[in-house]
Amino acid sequence: MQSLLERFLGYVRFETRPDDSNPSSPSSVSQMIFAERLADELEKTGLSEVTLDGNGYVMATLPANNGSRGTVTGFIAHMDTSPEAPSANINPLVHPGYDGNDLMLNPERRIILSPAEFPELKKYVGQTLITTDGTTLLGADDKAGIAEIVTACEYLIANPSLKHGKIRIAFTPDEEIGRGADNFDMKRFGADYAYTLDGGGIGELEYENFNAAAATVTVKGRSVHPGTAKDTMINSVMVAGVFDSLLPTNERPEHTAGYEGFFHLYDIRGSVEETVMKYIVRDHDPVKFAARKKMLDNVAEATHKRYPGAEVNIVMRDQYFNMKEIIEANYHIIEAAIEAYRQAGIEPVIKPVRGGTDGARLSFMGLPCPNLFTGGHNYHGRFEYIPLQSMEKAVEVIINLITSRNKSPE
Repeated sequence: MQSLLERFLGYVRFETRPDDSNPSSPSSVSQMIFAERLADELEKTGLSEVTLDGNGYVMATLPANNGSRGTVTGFIAHMDTSPEAPSANINPLVHPGYDGNDLMLNPERRIILSPAEFPELKKYVGQTLITTDGTTLLGADDKAGIAEIVTACEYLIANPSLKHGKIRIAFTPDEEIGRGADNFDMKRFGADYAYTLDGGGIGELEYENFNAAAATVTVKGRSVHPGTAKDTMINSVMVAGVFDSLLPTNERPEHTAGYEGFFHLYDIRGSVEETVMKYIVRDHDPVKFAARKKMLDNVAEATHKRYPGAEVNIVMRDQYFNMKEIIEANYHIIEAAIEAYRQAGIEPVIKPVRGGTDGARLSFMGLPCPNLFTGGHNYHGRFEYIPLQSMEKAVEVIINLITSRNKSPE
């Protein structure tokens, strides 16, 4: 556990926020710096065929030691952190023996992680929690996944009596902005199937995810001196507010759960002359997903009719689709995961992902790729935390999957 903890604490101190405005891969220099560090570490750990390509993808091999040329299994995690919260100068804090009460993250700013707001904290009484100082996210999404994969490989290298087939690992950039699979070299990776380590609390096992689209709504108004603006000014900020108000208020992330889809306005910047709003659109059901995208077009038309002097333009792109159909056709990889969880003393909690992973796109690219837990909670925000014991269990699950003779047909 000490090796796992030190590795994770080292990783989260790397600032790896992606930049959606930059078309390059990776979209930020900081991700490439972290990728270089990972590639160096993997070589020193003893993995073979370590590569870092010009797009920031790190790959490596844990060679088979069982004499088998059978199935090649992959494990994947992403290097970037959410662009929705501060992620520079992360100061991770370790809290041994959590007592179930409020955790003071930042006395100076009176920032408290409280079970009154996050009742799932009560599940981890007596365990070691890792948080930040409340001013940034932590980055367990997905540096916990990276730390768990590397630690599992390190353990297997140190214990060659545990026999296994060939294992491939990959660490990807720009997952958080929907581009993590854009330049993924499937042929070079060479796995028959894989697992992403990108899930939440202990026990989660996911092979359904949202269908996802991104929409940029640009509203152009007319700027006129406010002293002479009557009947001539068109304030794009106000028009943008009307646009958003015409979307169903009960279909926002803060009001939905389970299989319920949503519209999420996550960024708005504007002036009288022009306002730009950025949305993500999500739904598990493909028919409802299509209807949501159509609704945005209808709302744009309705807003333009109300303000005919304003321009309302939408640029929309699909990001990924629900991998359920792909995984169900390869259900043996779920059965293998269920067995690996139970060997670790964990009863799987099979649930839909209210988000997406690289695995969703990779599944449609020919690499069936469900999602395993990392142990983290409250991703993408300053109240993010992860129990160290959950991370240790994730490592155990990976080892079980690698060493199980019944993980898949040969």
